[in-house]
Amino acid sequence: MSKRKPHPPAGRSGRPDPRPQPPSPRQTGRESWIYGRHAALAALANPARTIRRIVATEGNQGELAGIQRRDGLPRPEILDRRALDGLLPRDAVHQGIAVLAAPLPDLSVAQVAETASVQASATILVLDQASDPHNIGAVLRSAAAFGAAAVIMQDRHAPEATGAVAKAASGALETVPLVHATNLSRALEELKQAGFWCLGFDGDAQTTIAEADLSGRVALVLGAEGAGLRRLVKEHCDVLVRIPIARAMESLNLSNAAAVALYEAARRRPTN
Repeated sequence: MSKRKPHPPAGRSGRPDPRPQPPSPRQTGRESWIYGRHAALAALANPARTIRRIVATEGNQGELAGIQRRDGLPRPEILDRRALDGLLPRDAVHQGIAVLAAPLPDLSVAQVAETASVQASATILVLDQASDPHNIGAVLRSAAAFGAAAVIMQDRHAPEATGAVAKAASGALETVPLVHATNLSRALEELKQAGFWCLGFDGDAQTTIAEADLSGRVALVLGAEGAGLRRLVKEHCDVLVRIPIARAMESLNLSNAAAVALYEAARRRPTN
């Protein structure tokens, strides 16, 4: 197993970073449609969500019956399928239900790191250059399944955490904080200051994930399929590891790699 060195109490210079990253400016207040049964019902059940409209086809009235007791929800509108199709993006698989919602509060890296720092064992996922909403949604779903504290991704070129992401996440967008960071290298330094050991995933790494130390608080840093991690992001990781796969395959899809990494971290997490 790879040896793990403790971090200094502050940044690399030994001094606290005077400029922790603020929340990303993505919190614009724009409302957007969340569609699909699991995504929409999860949004309705989330007290942090402000819901403006609830629309459903006639056959889905029963799905809303148990949710309507939450205070402040608007009365559901029953529409025919064509009218509902017209409200949503083309080819959206809505399953007969959608909600118009304000975005969730955009947390900062410092906020999620501080929340997780009080736990003896915690996992945060960091995504470098991830841009496909379906991949990001699938990553969130795995993060929820394996108990990750948050998913952090770079702000630039990232899709909005709305319809396609929420649908692919199947409700996980409401339970796992999705944090947008302007600078991932600085985000990793903030995580280190909070006691996180940062493991970057690289297909050429000598150490496998099975040999890595995943105890305590860990940040799993993955790059997009093909592009992988950028040089500066690699340099800010404590150690590089790889997921051993057959030589016939060059790499795993991002969401598949994330699921493997999260499972391995969860498997070794203390149960008491």
